[in-house]
Amino acid sequence: MTTQFQWVRERLRANRPQRATLTARMREAAVAVLLVPAPPETYELLLIKRADRAGDPWSGQIALPGGRRDGDDADLLGTAVRETAEETGVRLTSAQLLGELDDLRPVSVHLPQLIVRPFVFGLPSRPPVIPSEEVALHVWAACDELLTNRTERTLTILGAQRRMPGYQVGAHFLWGMTERILTPFLNLLAQG
Repeated sequence: MTTQFQWVRERLRANRPQRATLTARMREAAVAVLLVPAPPETYELLLIKRADRAGDPWSGQIALPGGRRDGDDADLLGTAVRETAEETGVRLTSAQLLGELDDLRPVSVHLPQLIVRPFVFGLPSRPPVIPSEEVALHVWAACDELLTNRTERTLTILGAQRRMPGYQVGAHFLWGMTERILTPFLNLLAQG
């Protein structure tokens, strides 16, 4: 891996990600944070908007590529690689892996009981993205612009108004678990 990601790799190694305990009722999932260099000294990351689908609790949300672990996945890294290829057509390799972030669980009791593990990958440039039917659109977002566009918005969630932290990404609002994954990571990048 080139030196353009060396600092990110070192920060992620020093971070020592927190691991959640898996119970019998929980499922595992993984997402991929795909970084590409963006001159002069920042990065962009790939975000997707999930297609509207009945029964999908994350339907229509801005997210990272990823999903639930299949029985054929050797591990959660394999899940992140497979799901990214299925959703975006981007083929990742273990050589592109920079590190891992903290495991997270949904905070709402109305969401599936999952443990989600984020993996960070460094790519030399934007790869072609071929969205699947699960993806309504994709966008490359500059990490420093995301931090600048951090905000709060009142959302209607299950019929109730809630004030949620997030990021403005063009016309879209990124919030929820994706916000909880990206905020510590973006703060880590901002320390550089």
